[in-house]
Amino acid sequence: MGRGRVADLSGAHPSIERTVSLLERDGQAASAVTLARSFRTTVDDLWDAVTNGERIPKWFLPISGELRLGGRYQLEGNAGGEITACEPHAHFAVTWEFGGDVSWVEVRVADEGAGRARLALTHTAHLSEHWDEYGPGATGVGWEMGLLGLAIHLAEPDEPMPDEAAFATSPEGKAFITGSSEAWGHAAVAAGTDPAAAHAAARRTTVFYTGEPADAD
Repeated sequence: MGRGRVADLSGAHPSIERTVSLLERDGQAASAVTLARSFRTTVDDLWDAVTNGERIPKWFLPISGELRLGGRYQLEGNAGGEITACEPHAHFAVTWEFGGDVSWVEVRVADEGAGRARLALTHTAHLSEHWDEYGPGATGVGWEMGLLGLAIHLAEPDEPMPDEAAFATSPEGKAFITGSSEAWGHAAVAAGTDPAAAHAAARRTTVFYTGEPADAD
């Protein structure tokens, strides 16, 4: 990722909206992590970027399968699942099946006017030891980096996808991840999590993504 493309990424993107909800799903305790951001594009272009099998690899991961309602998809080296809902140019939902676990992702797009469109993504999962250790950041930071890739693709569609591993270890990437982790810690506190536990989980999330040891308390 060129320096010019990350010049404004000294921390988590300021326009990201983050919320955390604790709820029930299929009779079990669950969490819903929601993030939303605005893009300088049209709804049609944004929808195409997140549903077109030829464009998804340009900002996220290679994908295969039948990208239609009722079809199954597979992200290379990552999750697969079923497309359970689809309202073109507005909303889709999928199961997110990875490592023997199933969670659920919903995406909504909407016109904001003035040449902008908004995407909101909600990832719902049953509570687990992973949640206790990392909180919403493990999911939130990953998706936030995905939306960063999407923003770059929408602005520069002919450019190759940035190398995620290189970005995560760069000064700009570490600042982005740290800012995002801390912001998800604040979102967890707003949802009712004990502040000390929330911020400790945020620090562990930062370490997970950057590979650097946590600062001493």
